[in-house]
Amino acid sequence: MNAKIKELAAAVIGDVVKWRRTIHQNPELSFKEFQTIAFIIKELSALKNVEITQPTPTSAKVIVNGAHPGKTVALRADIDALPICENSGETFSSKNADIMHACGHDANTAMLMGAVKCASEISDQLKGRLVFIFQHAEELPPGGAIELVKADVLKGVDMIFAIHCEPALPTGTIAYHNPTHSAAVTNFELTIKGRGAHGASPQDAVDPIIIGSEIVNVLQTIVSRRIAPNKVPVITVATFMANGSYNIIPPTAYLSGTMRTHHADVREKMEQEFEKTVKGITEIYGADYDLKFIRGYPVGINSQKAVDVLKQSYDKFLTPDYKLQLLPEASYGGEDFAYYQQKVDGCFAYIGSGHKDFDKKAMLHTPYFKLDEDALTVGVSLHLALIYDLLV
Repeated sequence: MNAKIKELAAAVIGDVVKWRRTIHQNPELSFKEFQTIAFIIKELSALKNVEITQPTPTSAKVIVNGAHPGKTVALRADIDALPICENSGETFSSKNADIMHACGHDANTAMLMGAVKCASEISDQLKGRLVFIFQHAEELPPGGAIELVKADVLKGVDMIFAIHCEPALPTGTIAYHNPTHSAAVTNFELTIKGRGAHGASPQDAVDPIIIGSEIVNVLQTIVSRRIAPNKVPVITVATFMANGSYNIIPPTAYLSGTMRTHHADVREKMEQEFEKTVKGITEIYGADYDLKFIRGYPVGINSQKAVDVLKQSYDKFLTPDYKLQLLPEASYGGEDFAYYQQKVDGCFAYIGSGHKDFDKKAMLHTPYFKLDEDALTVGVSLHLALIYDLLV
C-alpha cells in the first residue's frame, strides 16, 4: 500500500471509530436525521479548508477546494438508520428504541468523515475540488439522492463514488459489480374486495383468501413464463392479511410486496403483467380490487469509466494489502445512488466487513448486524486512493 495513504488512514482511524460508535448509538430514521447531520457538521466544521452547506435539512454538502485547478470528484455516504430493534450485543448499541444502524450507514458516514479530514490536510496538494455528500434517507423511497440531485449537488462534478460495508465479504476485500450493481424497485399494495360470509356457508361468499392465494401462485408465472430467461426478475409477496375468524370469511384481503429487476424495460412489463393477472383472477371470481404501484429506485449501473478508475486506484495505491474482487451477480437490493449515476459517471463499491467468525444471522438489515471495525481503515484508504489517483 502507498505509504502516505497508510499514514493518513492510521492517523485518522481513531476519530473514525469514535464517530462511527457515536452515530451507531444515536440512529435516526430516513428524513429525520436532524441530530446525525448536526453531529457531522459540528465535527467537520473544526477542520481547515472545508466549506459546508445543507441542501436539505438533514443532509450536508462538504467541499474541499484544492490549491490547483483540476477535476471535481464527489464521494457519497448515506446516514440514515432502519426501524429495527438492535440485538447485536455491541457495547455501543442503539439508545433509540426500535431504531438501529443495521445497514452499516454509521460506518459509511464515519469513513467519509475520515476522508474529509485527510483531504483538508492535503488540500495544498489537490488539483481540483472534492465534494463530499452526506445523504439522508437512502432507506426510504423516494429517497434522499433524488432530492439532492434536484438541489444541484452534482453541479460541476465529473465523477462520483460511494463505498458501502458488506458483512458477507471478509475484511480486506474491496468489491464491485460491472456494470449493474442494484435493481429497479417497484413495491405494490393490493386490496381484494370480495364478499364476506359465515364460514359454514362458503357458497355465499366471494372469498378474498382463495382469490389472493391464486394470485400469489400465478404471479410467479410472470417470472417463469412471461419474462425472457436472461432477464429474470424477482416478485415477492411479503404480506397477506385478511381479518376473518374461525367461522368468518372476511370481505377483503390485503397483499403487499416488491418486484425487482436489473432491466428498465422489464420493470414496465412486470407492472403490466401483474395487473393483468390480478384483473383476470378477480373477474373470474366476481371480485373487485384496488392496486397501487409504488416505484422505488431505478437500476443502478456503474459506468465503465468509473470502474476503470476504481481498478486503477486500487492497483496504484492499495496492493497487496487488500484484495479487489469483481462480484459476478448484481444485487436485487435497491440503491438510490443510481440517481447520481443517471447524471454523471459513477461507481458503487463494497468493502468487506465480516469477522473471520462471521455469523450469517448478522447480515445487513437484521437485529444482529455487526461489522469488523478493521474494515473502517479499508474504507478510508479506498477513499484516499481515489483522491490521490484523480486529484494529486
